[in-house]
Amino acid sequence: MKICEIFHSLQGESYLAGRPCTFVRTAGCNLSCSWCDTRYAGATNEAEDMTVGQVMQRVGELGADLVQITGGEPLLQEESIELMRLLCDSGARVMLETNGTLDITPVDPRVIIVMDVKAPSSGHPDTNRWANLEVLQDSDEIKVVLSDRADYDWAKATLGEKGVIRKYRVTFSPVFGAIDYKTLAEWLLADRLPVRMGFQLHKLIWGPDAKGV
Repeated sequence: MKICEIFHSLQGESYLAGRPCTFVRTAGCNLSCSWCDTRYAGATNEAEDMTVGQVMQRVGELGADLVQITGGEPLLQEESIELMRLLCDSGARVMLETNGTLDITPVDPRVIIVMDVKAPSSGHPDTNRWANLEVLQDSDEIKVVLSDRADYDWAKATLGEKGVIRKYRVTFSPVFGAIDYKTLAEWLLADRLPVRMGFQLHKLIWGPDAKGV
């Protein structure tokens, strides 16, 4: 596997935010979102080559019972499927953060999937794999990163038309520094949308440029 980093921190963005968590960040991505904050994980030339067994060993050394596989885009590497299955077998609670462009069908059903839906400002709104919606379970989550009001209106309309907002766990998460938290809160309250307002907790604690947190 091409691994960018493995570290122990707090779960920062999902509905499990605040929980201690071990992160396995794979290298390589099939997108280049305009607001991406982990561009260093997009390339594979500086990644560490590790076997699934070596990743399992490192995760075990860090000792968390919550493990998130993130990237980059983990599903670009077929070994990620085996890694998640083995982690589940070991008794860990496993999460996958994926950009929503690839088929999630092969993912072990015990894994909590946090799937992005790409809004226009990402530069990739046409890459969303809507068929994935049929695979999501009640334990999974859809996340939409928003950088402006146009993104918000698009997300509200598109997810509303597809029946997503009232069927799935949905989080609207502002690009750090792009939308004031109070502003997004007021939009959500005015529209009475049953979605969660997301925060990047790790950035609030350690700052927006810190790695390995």
